[in-house]
Amino acid sequence: MSRLTELLRQARKADEQLGKDLEAEIVALTKRRTFGLVFEQHQPEAVELPGRAVRRGDKVRVLPPRGEVKQGDQRLWRVDRIERVDGTRVAHLSEFEAEQPEQPEQQSALVEDVVVVAEFRDRIYPGLVETGRVERGGDKPFHTVINAENYHALEMLTYTHRHSIDAIYIDPPYNTGAKDWKYNNNYVEGDDDYRHSKWLAFMERRLEIAKELLNPEDSVLIVTIDEKEYLRLGLLLEQIFPDARITMITSSITPGGSTRSGTFNRASEYIYFVQVGTSAPMPLPLSAEWNPVGTKNKQDLYWARLIRSGTQPFRTTHPNLFYPIYVCQTEGGEGTFHSIGDPFYGDGWENASAPQGTTAIWPIRADGREGRWQISPNALREAMSGGFVKLGPWKQKQTTVYYLKQGERAKVANGTFSIVGHRPDGSVITDGSAYQARFVPTDIWRITAHDAGNSGSRLVEKFVPARKFPFPKSLYAVEDALRFFVKGKPHATVLDFFSGSGTTAHAIMRLNKQDSGKRQCISVTNNEVSAEEQRGLRKQGLRPGDPDWEALGICDYITKPRVTAAITGETPQGDPIKGDYRFTDEFPMAEGFEENAAFFTLTYEDPLSIRHHRAFERVAPMLWLRAGSRGRVIDDLGEDGWDVAEAYGVLENIDQMGDFVARVAEVETVETVFVVTDSDAAFQMTCRDLPARVTAVRLYESYLHNFMINRRARA
Repeated sequence: MSRLTELLRQARKADEQLGKDLEAEIVALTKRRTFGLVFEQHQPEAVELPGRAVRRGDKVRVLPPRGEVKQGDQRLWRVDRIERVDGTRVAHLSEFEAEQPEQPEQQSALVEDVVVVAEFRDRIYPGLVETGRVERGGDKPFHTVINAENYHALEMLTYTHRHSIDAIYIDPPYNTGAKDWKYNNNYVEGDDDYRHSKWLAFMERRLEIAKELLNPEDSVLIVTIDEKEYLRLGLLLEQIFPDARITMITSSITPGGSTRSGTFNRASEYIYFVQVGTSAPMPLPLSAEWNPVGTKNKQDLYWARLIRSGTQPFRTTHPNLFYPIYVCQTEGGEGTFHSIGDPFYGDGWENASAPQGTTAIWPIRADGREGRWQISPNALREAMSGGFVKLGPWKQKQTTVYYLKQGERAKVANGTFSIVGHRPDGSVITDGSAYQARFVPTDIWRITAHDAGNSGSRLVEKFVPARKFPFPKSLYAVEDALRFFVKGKPHATVLDFFSGSGTTAHAIMRLNKQDSGKRQCISVTNNEVSAEEQRGLRKQGLRPGDPDWEALGICDYITKPRVTAAITGETPQGDPIKGDYRFTDEFPMAEGFEENAAFFTLTYEDPLSIRHHRAFERVAPMLWLRAGSRGRVIDDLGEDGWDVAEAYGVLENIDQMGDFVARVAEVETVETVFVVTDSDAAFQMTCRDLPARVTAVRLYESYLHNFMINRRARA
C-alpha cells in the first residue's frame, strides 16, 4: 500500500483530478475486502419479532401449524391488507422479492399465524418498555438489562451512548457447531461449509457498531474466544480497530482440562483486549498467585545500585558522571558519608587525594573497567539530604552505594512507606508493612478464581437454583479482566451485548462494593430458548411469543432473576443465597448489593408515531438512558406538558418554558433536557435560558436523524 500511496501522490502532482479519481476507485476496491480479511458477507440477518403487532406493509413469515416441530416456510411476505372475517383477523400477503415481481405469489393467513420480521438492512425506530426494577442503591445509577436482538439494541444505543462507553466485555458464541448460535433464524451446524464466514459476518456487523459506542479517547473492548475462531477474530479486530493496541491473553479456565478426541485436552481460552486511545491496564495490588516468578510483596523500598549497569555503563560515554564519593568508616564497621567530589577528567584518578580520614569510592566495575554513576554530583547531594542514599557493608576497604529513584522516593513522600528512623549514614529507615506491590501481570493467566466450574456454573446455581445455563463465565474472571481498566473510573459505563446469564453486571456490582464506585452496566441478551427445549415446547403447541415459551427464555429465566438475586441476596423463591463470595472481597452472598437495576424489552416503533409524539411512553426510557440512568423515568408529561426528574427534564409545551427552566435551575443534578419541538427558533430560545451546566437535545429531530444516519452508513 505504501507504493500505491506514492504513485497516487505522483498522479495528483501531474494531474490533480486524475489523482482524486484514482484514489476514489481504490477506496471503493478496499471496501470490497480485496485487502485484509476476506470472507463472504452473506445475506443480511433477520430477526422475528413475535411480540410486535402486525400492520399493513409489514414484512412477515408464515408460521408452521402449532405442534409442528419442523421449520416452516422461510420466505418473506408483505402484508397488503388486514381484514376481519367471522371475528378473526386475516392478513392478505404477497411474496416479498419474488422471482417474478410483476406476478408475486399471494396467500392469506390468520394474523396470529404470521410473525413480523426485521432484516438488518431495514431502518428501525426503537423504543423500550420497562418490565421491572429492583432498587437498593439509593441515588446510584441503574444497571440495565435489555431483552433484544443485540444488533438492534446496539443500534438503539447509538442514540443514547455514542462515544461514551468506557468498557465493553463480550463472550460471543464460540461457533462450536453445537447449535450455540443462529444466523438468519437458523442454527449454524458444524458441517456448514460457510460456518466461519457466517460467524465473521455476524461479528463484524456488531463490532462495527460497538466501535461507535466506545469512547475514542480512552476505552477498551474485551472479547473472550476459544481455538475455533480466535485466529479469525484477531484479524477481524485488527481490521475494525486499526489504531488500537490489541493484546491476546491466554487464560486457564478448567485446570483439570476437558477431554477432546484426537488432540490435547483443553484447559484455556483466549481474551482479546482492544485498547482504544490512551487506554492501558492499571497496575494493581493483586494476590500472590498473580505475581510473576520471583516477585514478592515487598516490605521495603527498592534501593538501586548507584553504579550504572545496562546500556552505556562506561565512563567514556558520560565523563561528567565519573566522580568520587568520600566516606568514613566508624569503629563499629558502619560507614558514613563525608562529601561528594566533582567530576574527574583525564587520567590519574587512582592517585587523587581524599580528605583526611575518608576513603574515595569510585564507580569502578567488577571487572576493573571504569564505569560511571547513575546521577550527577548535585543530584546525588540532593538525594543524600533527603536520606535517599545509603552505604552497603564494607568489603576490603570498599562499599557499595545505593539510592532511591524518583518512583521510590514518591512512596515515601505520599506516606505509602512511613519514615521510622535513620541509619548511621543518614539514609531513611521505613515501615512498609501495609504496602502491597502493584503491577500489570503477564499475558498468561493461571488463576484459581477463574475456574469456570466453581466460579461459573456452580456459582450461578446458587442464585437461580435448578435453572441451567450452559458455560457461564467465572464471575471473578470477568471482574479481574475489567478491574485493570475501570478501577480508576468509579463512574464507568460498561456494556455487554452478549450478556447471557448476567455475569458482567454481577462483576460490576462487586467492583462497586470494593471501592464505593457508581459504575453501571448495560446488559443486552435475547429471550432465546435453547435448541433442546424448543423441540419439546413446539410439540406442546407453543410458539415464541406465547407466555409459557417466553418464561423459559434466557433473559426472563436466567439473566433478570440472577441480577435481581445478586442485588437482593435472595433466590427467585425468596430464600437467602447460600455461601460466601471469595477472593478479592469475601462476604456472604445473602448480603446482596446496594445497587439498582431496571429491566426493559426493545420495541419497534412507527416513525410517524414518533414524529407526532404518540410513542413518547416507549421513547422515554431511552431519554433516561441517555441522561445517565439515574432516578426515575419521565414517561408522562401530564397536563402541563413538562416534567423534571433527578437527572433530566422533558419539555413538550413551549408555552410552559418559563416554569420548566425555573425548575431545571432548582434541581442541580439535572444535566440534560429534551425539548419536543419542530421549531428551531423555539429550541434555541429554550437553550439560551437554561443553566450552563445543562445540555439540550431536540426531539424528535435528533432521534429520527440518528436512525436515518445509521441505516445510510450501514446500507
